[in-house]
Amino acid sequence: MNWLTNVVRPKIRNMLRRETPENLWIKCPDTGQLVFYKDVEQNQFVIPGSNYHMRMGALARLRSIFDNETWYDVALPEVVADPLKFRDERKYADRIKDARTKTGAQDAVKVGFGKLEGNGVVVAVQDFDFMGGSLGMAAGEAIIRGLELAVEKHSPFIMFAASGGARMQEGILSLMQMPRTTVAVQMLREAKLPYIVVLTNPTTGGVTASYAMLGDIQLAEPGALIGFAGARVIEQTIREKLPDGFQRAEYLRDHGMVDMVVHRHDLRPTLARLCRILTKTPLPATEAPAIAAEAAPPAEPVAAAEIVATAPEATPPAAPQA
Repeated sequence: MNWLTNVVRPKIRNMLRRETPENLWIKCPDTGQLVFYKDVEQNQFVIPGSNYHMRMGALARLRSIFDNETWYDVALPEVVADPLKFRDERKYADRIKDARTKTGAQDAVKVGFGKLEGNGVVVAVQDFDFMGGSLGMAAGEAIIRGLELAVEKHSPFIMFAASGGARMQEGILSLMQMPRTTVAVQMLREAKLPYIVVLTNPTTGGVTASYAMLGDIQLAEPGALIGFAGARVIEQTIREKLPDGFQRAEYLRDHGMVDMVVHRHDLRPTLARLCRILTKTPLPATEAPAIAAEAAPPAEPVAAAEIVATAPEATPPAAPQA
């Protein structure tokens, strides 16, 4: 018998209970190491010991990209929450409400406009915590609105993809977002503006089959799972064993599907540099002299005799006037 729970009065029992946050510690999925949550949060949700990249929410992602962690939230079009009146074990409308309460977001994609090292950019982020970042009508409209704003502002568009695919509760309406977003990307391309995609863990399904693989530059975070169908489905279809690391960011980089695998700590300067190169924007005035000084070759030593020989002749001081 537990005397604390069965004998002690309820009021005293409540005094002895310690309130501990549920997310005080994080277990690294790679090594099993327990890490203090605040340390992981300050490290941009990268486990300090193993460099494992945890999933990053939309707000944290936007703060890590924009200058001074400030940006303008882009107003997104409203769509019908439950167009098909879908229901499985629960009503789709109830699932949407729970996801909005959990994340504080209206849907899986959030769009912001701000400065990245002094240059204007539009950034769209898929939040995997919102129903697996699934692509539905609202997410499709958000991405299209972000691409349209990039054309209006004549600025690059950066897409952070993280999704399990199309949202099954919206049926064909969710699948229609694949060609719609593809057309919007083409509109950005016709305006000769950069479209940069950052593939995060995981990016799968219909998202991979549409806008996530249409970037002018394809970046990926280390260890990110990227693919269309799952590895088990592929093995059962082709009846062959897949190689180690299949569908991981490093494997796709080695086989030409991803341009670069970039650590999260290096992602912001890498994106800023790519935007400057693709838009032919000069470096900020504060950075240009420092880079020029680093690039300049070291001066050759000059003999003291040469300095004396080339020095101008000294002139006598003028006579004082009476």
